[in-house]
Amino acid sequence: MQEYKKLNAVITGVGMFVPEKVMDNAYFESIIDTSDEWITTRTGIKERRKLENGATSDMAAKAILDLLKSKNMSAEEIDVIIIPTATPDMLFPATACIVQRKVGAVNAWGFDLLAACSGFLFALQVGRSLIESGSYKKVIVCGSDKMTSITDYTDRNTCILFGDASAAVLLEPTEDLSIGIQDSILKVDGNGEEHLHMKGGGSLNPPTHETVDKKMHYIYQDGKAVYKAAVPGMANVSYEIMQKNNLTSDDVAYLVPHQANLRIIDATAKRMGVGKEKVMININKYGNTTTATIPLCLTEYSRNGKLKKGDKIILAAFGAGYTWGSMYIVWGMD
Repeated sequence: MQEYKKLNAVITGVGMFVPEKVMDNAYFESIIDTSDEWITTRTGIKERRKLENGATSDMAAKAILDLLKSKNMSAEEIDVIIIPTATPDMLFPATACIVQRKVGAVNAWGFDLLAACSGFLFALQVGRSLIESGSYKKVIVCGSDKMTSITDYTDRNTCILFGDASAAVLLEPTEDLSIGIQDSILKVDGNGEEHLHMKGGGSLNPPTHETVDKKMHYIYQDGKAVYKAAVPGMANVSYEIMQKNNLTSDDVAYLVPHQANLRIIDATAKRMGVGKEKVMININKYGNTTTATIPLCLTEYSRNGKLKKGDKIILAAFGAGYTWGSMYIVWGMD
């Protein structure tokens, strides 16, 4: 009988893509009643990117190809592609199928996962399970969202928040249990539906002239309600995972938060007791790119030499559903 070996899932590669077109705060000053000062003080956002031509799958394919190039790896080696996204190319086929074709991953299977802004964490947990089962050796999780495609640019409260981007990580097995994904705490609360949703386009409200006229195919967000839930949600779960794994603020190299709002990020860091120098931030450059925010941070900080093997990091997110969670990872890349 074959002996079972305990495996951890470790991130061994990263990749990203951001569109060229920049929408800065001056642009929003020109189309709605707002100001750079108002946006910056309330959100921390200065710029975001917009994909002018193409879809979520195009960004995902470019992020994955960027990862493969950095690893000198063939797409044929990929076993699974998981695409967490709130903006699939279409209801079906899954965006993962389209991405599989575009990158030439002829031996891979895959699927989409929808958990809004927490999607990357949820997908990372699924990818972790596939690796730890011993069934798969190379799993790609690629957060990709074209949020500008579902944003109402007459709604001054939401249109300033979102941008387009994609970023990917490669998960592989390791017998070194001191590195890789160590633990996760993931949660949902369906009572959040009324405060953050997009009601049009699904089986409940199929597309009609009425749904279009009522702007039901755009993001709706009750900012105050979401903020009130997100601050304790993201902060408490991050503190909880530290307590569960006997981590102090000194142990944590970085908090890697979903980039939704700088005030929510600051509250999470404060709850964890970590200083601003230990918080990964790129919301100022990209805004809220939903499932791409966390892997974008990981890619940029890794490539800038700020993330080192053995660093203990806490990932945290909060999104529509409500969905939220935290993950404890020991970085495994040199």
